[in-house]
Amino acid sequence: MRKILVIGSGKSTSFLLKYLMDKSIEENIFITVGDLNIENAQKVINNHPNTKAIALDILDNLSRSKAIKNADIVVSMLPARLHINVARDCIQYKKHMVTASYVSPEMQALDDSAKANSIILMNEIGVDPGIDHMSAMQVLDRIRSQGGKIILFESFTGGLIAPESDTNLWNYKFTWNPRNVVLAGQGGAAKFLQEGTFKYIPYHRLFRRTEFLEVDGFGRFEAYANRDSLKYQSAYGLDNIRTLYRGTMRRVGFSRAWNIFVVLGMTDDSYTIEDSENMSYRDFINAFLPYHHNDSVELKLRHALKIDQDDIVWDKLQELDIFNALKKVELKNATPAKILEKILTEKWTLDEKDKDMIVMYHKFGYELNGLKKQIDSNMVVLGENQTYTAMAKTVGLPVAMATLAILNGHIKTPGVHIPITKEVYQPILKELKNFGIVFKEKEVPYLGYNPLNN
Repeated sequence: MRKILVIGSGKSTSFLLKYLMDKSIEENIFITVGDLNIENAQKVINNHPNTKAIALDILDNLSRSKAIKNADIVVSMLPARLHINVARDCIQYKKHMVTASYVSPEMQALDDSAKANSIILMNEIGVDPGIDHMSAMQVLDRIRSQGGKIILFESFTGGLIAPESDTNLWNYKFTWNPRNVVLAGQGGAAKFLQEGTFKYIPYHRLFRRTEFLEVDGFGRFEAYANRDSLKYQSAYGLDNIRTLYRGTMRRVGFSRAWNIFVVLGMTDDSYTIEDSENMSYRDFINAFLPYHHNDSVELKLRHALKIDQDDIVWDKLQELDIFNALKKVELKNATPAKILEKILTEKWTLDEKDKDMIVMYHKFGYELNGLKKQIDSNMVVLGENQTYTAMAKTVGLPVAMATLAILNGHIKTPGVHIPITKEVYQPILKELKNFGIVFKEKEVPYLGYNPLNN
């Protein structure tokens, strides 16, 4: 049997492993799942006959190399910083590798070695990055094949809560790593192109510059800019484009309320707070407010940030129980961001029967035969429950499909790759339709770009 090694058995692997296990007989494959905690791996494979779980410490060179040598292809579902260890072994032992994570500079540096050894290192083939690449390139290539000139491209993705599980005022629950949500947008100004001009949004303004989007059947959303919208400009063949913007989607009103945390400094991860483990949640909020001998924490916050008592933002803050004087932070030497993450996790964790939702929205503006046209394309995927989430589905299925495509010789080009070629995206997008991952396109009047003019 052909052997697939999956390293990591976290939340995003449920659909990935189910797909591979369902295909194991017809594809003649055996799946080994390696995890530092073997019980996690055993739980997710659930005694399937064509699988086994092994304890695998990715930082143990001997056990890692042994596991990789015994595989025909490796799927790394580890934290992004650890992929490089796997990739180097894969090149040494001539094994292909697939991962959903962004291509790091260290990974890109392996391109020549991968090509020299006829090895494919496929990256960024989850949802975002991943499905966003493939669905965008499919339309961009189609427009160009018809003689069209691309003048505008906007792309947005959101991991959100499904309408039937939307039970809080923020219209949001964590469907992915909470830390990434808390730190979103930091590390430099957001950069994008607007009508041929470079535009920048500094972090302290990021959540007050939003674009609104309508998705049929699901209502209105807002989007704030990703840090670098120009990251894939050349890869997508958009060097001469006039407007290029990528963003993250939330329900309308989220960003205005989230900006309160940004303004106060509660998303800062650069320093630790003294005696943090003994602070109450109320103490934590008060630490960012001016002293007043008489005013309450609530009153000081409302005055400092000009929040009216009947403002929905105030209700959202109260819903998080951040003014509780009895609840303790219980985190030693914690940063503000780490404390905020703990507070939010208590309120925004998916319940067992909760369903999440992935929403993706593309806008393509182009010129064809002297006319300016626009195509809007969107995708909505709903999860099943806390385990089989929309996030796990849209991350795991493209990874699994790419793994089999490489193993079967359908994807052949060696090197470090992201899924932007027809060789990769055409068969995977076609198969994803069988799992309800479908884009709906419509032609709309070309309006140019105006959302962030304010």
